Amino acid sequence: MTVYFVGAGPGDPELLTLKAQRVIAACPVCLYAGSLVPEAVVAMAPAGARVRDTAAMTLDETHAEIVAADARGADVARVHSGDPSLYGAIAEQIRRLKVDGIAYEIVPGVPAYAAAAAALGQELTVPEVAQSIVLTRMAMKSTAMPEGETLENFARTGATLAIHLGVRALRDIERRLAPFYGADCPVVVAYRVGWPDQMLIRGTLADIKAKVRAEKITRTALILVGPALGAVAGFSDSALYDPAKPHVLRPRARER
Repeated sequence: MTVYFVGAGPGDPELLTLKAQRVIAACPVCLYAGSLVPEAVVAMAPAGARVRDTAAMTLDETHAEIVAADARGADVARVHSGDPSLYGAIAEQIRRLKVDGIAYEIVPGVPAYAAAAAALGQELTVPEVAQSIVLTRMAMKSTAMPEGETLENFARTGATLAIHLGVRALRDIERRLAPFYGADCPVVVAYRVGWPDQMLIRGTLADIKAKVRAEKITRTALILVGPALGAVAGFSDSALYDPAKPHVLRPRARER
């Protein structure tokens, strides 16, 4: 048997990859994080499949389900939100699978930051404004951040920041980022992107906390910060399509 770590994307079942759909529809066991993955995603599990919401389960309990499936020779779809490689908590699961000699495979999914950018209708890497995206998180009650991985260090680059697990720490985020980006730096809080109740709240470092509080949002939100979010005009075109700048597929310069 094989355990498939399936990226379910941000919530919209239509954002599942074809492979993710095929795997979920074929596995007789489906374990999914119900707090972040809507039931519509696992509704395509085969008739009679063992489908369990793991939101309230421990690592030992989820692994016991996998071991039991292994004994029956039953493939398992282990469904995670977004892409499993980012805050998917799959490393510790894989470690146990390797100890028990259980095969696994990872099926990538659409990450939340990409879905948020699509919902906003804009690019996160704007020429000469920001060409990097930093995916990070706040520690809060979760595992501590490694030394050096601080908001201040990331902010010094001027990159677009995609901050997970931080909607309850907006005041702290403002305090730490404003000295680098300025209080008027654009911010977007993307709440439950891809779900029917999706909400995109635009603001600045100075006022985003009040706007989020007014909507009573306390969880399941991604925070985007950076000047690229407000760059709607005045930036340079990419060199990719510049006729005066040849490249390997367009080796000769052309007049404008």
